[in-house]
Amino acid sequence: MRFVDRSCRAAAVGIFAIAFTLIPGIASAKGPGESETEVDTGAEANGPAVSAHAGGVVFDRSKNGSGDTAGPVAPVNDWTPPACWYAPKYTPAQFKKYAEPIWESESTGYQWDADQRKRYVDGEPYKNFNLDKAGKGYWWDSHVNEARIGEPAATSCDKPVFWVDNGDPPPADIPEAVTPEILAQLAYAEIRVPDTAIKLSPAQNQKVNLPTWAWLDKAQFKPVSVTASVPVLDIESTATATPVSLKLEPGTKDARLHPASGECPINKDGSIGTPYTKGSADQTPPCGLTYLRASGDDGPYQLKATVTWKINWKGSGGTGGKLPDGSFGTTQDVTVQEIQSINR
Repeated sequence: MRFVDRSCRAAAVGIFAIAFTLIPGIASAKGPGESETEVDTGAEANGPAVSAHAGGVVFDRSKNGSGDTAGPVAPVNDWTPPACWYAPKYTPAQFKKYAEPIWESESTGYQWDADQRKRYVDGEPYKNFNLDKAGKGYWWDSHVNEARIGEPAATSCDKPVFWVDNGDPPPADIPEAVTPEILAQLAYAEIRVPDTAIKLSPAQNQKVNLPTWAWLDKAQFKPVSVTASVPVLDIESTATATPVSLKLEPGTKDARLHPASGECPINKDGSIGTPYTKGSADQTPPCGLTYLRASGDDGPYQLKATVTWKINWKGSGGTGGKLPDGSFGTTQDVTVQEIQSINR
């Protein structure tokens, strides 16, 4: 019962957590007993690149990171994408088809039925589901972020279904109404960046007190982006992630980092660090580390490499700005051996 008044809606959201279904051309978000009659976004599903989503939101992932090892960026602070938002969901005919069966079969009592009919049928404030305004606007409802279902914040969008005419802004007392900035935040959550398995030299076992060079190719690390849009509102935003630095964590205190901070900046050509070349064994690498103790019988060290990504967004109407930096890292085994000497 997703259109109940405030006294009932908070409980209803907990009972009817949204399940997301991808249907070509349809933005579908349904709970138990709900129909799949919702606003047609006009989008065509095209594998993982372009897909419709609950709330009329369409994601274009064609410029996103790809591959089995690509992963989501984790915000460097406690920021999270929106837990819920409001967006167009029903045409007048769709809302009528959805609402009336609930009043007939899932009623919470005479008074509740009467209140709903007053609001949406009898003109207090809407009349006959606004059927006479077909094509002139949409019924808006709340939508829950699938990744945050069950969180208290997911129940905060508890206003009853409301009408917005085409071209008009949603009511000023609804800060969660979808905007380019909210779309940017939703796009952020869809960003995928490449794995950070760094190249090392020597390629196999490392030696105690000898520098280990580390680098990443420029072809692998380049900006990626995701665009989120609501076609029926003609608004969109693109969130773009750009790599800015690599942080090395050697997996042991018995190591010296190069540079000392462990932060290797991105080079002008987009690469990180410098590949090892023959004859550089005794030089200090611009990005790397020196292990001071062998890994021993406890197994290899777990070298962690984490890339920090700067996130910016641009949206409709000249909107734009920054979102929190994100990071994505992986670990790899590093075996460190003592240098073997031969006595003659």
